[in-house]
Amino acid sequence: MGLLVRQIMSVNERFCKLKLSRAIIFFCLYLSCASATTAEKSKIINKLNNIDNIQFNFIQKTNEKVEKGKCILVFPSKLKCNYEDKNEKELIVNKKMMAITQKRYGKTLLYPLSKSNFINILSKNELIKIINKSDTTIDDYLNVIFIGENNSKTLIRFNREDYLLAGWISSDQYNNQVIFEIEITSTNQIVDDKIFNLPSRS
Repeated sequence: MGLLVRQIMSVNERFCKLKLSRAIIFFCLYLSCASATTAEKSKIINKLNNIDNIQFNFIQKTNEKVEKGKCILVFPSKLKCNYEDKNEKELIVNKKMMAITQKRYGKTLLYPLSKSNFINILSKNELIKIINKSDTTIDDYLNVIFIGENNSKTLIRFNREDYLLAGWISSDQYNNQVIFEIEITSTNQIVDDKIFNLPSRS
């Protein structure tokens, strides 16, 4: 009977040691990942702090619809995009207003951006705040997960090689997923501020 008790105690002891070892390994892996994530965030923020504007090509995917074009983004919150489509679509963001113009028809619509997560991506200071306080995942990109005030989720992507902005995934007003992929072609160029003047509504 004593031998059986000692055997049971030995098995229990080995099991507890195994659980403890696994817990230690898991904790070490967690600390390692957390440290790596913090380092990646710092590199992204350092890169952002040295950039005043970017010019980039983009591909925008909304369900089955794919749009392409070129943009100029000047921090904070000034963006101009020209779409490569038959309607000659042009998008201009200036602070908290966005104008979408179809030059082919001479038609312009204006939208407020105050309740959109989009405006936070266009402001360097707001973007840095988001990076600091949000969860980060790593796959092909460094992904910052931003949850807005209305519980809307935006995944902001950065390249792992150069830590530059690579795009974002969000939802539009109709709850469609919008994937916006960008390829930066230049940074810190001289940009005429007049290109961000909003056209009047038509």
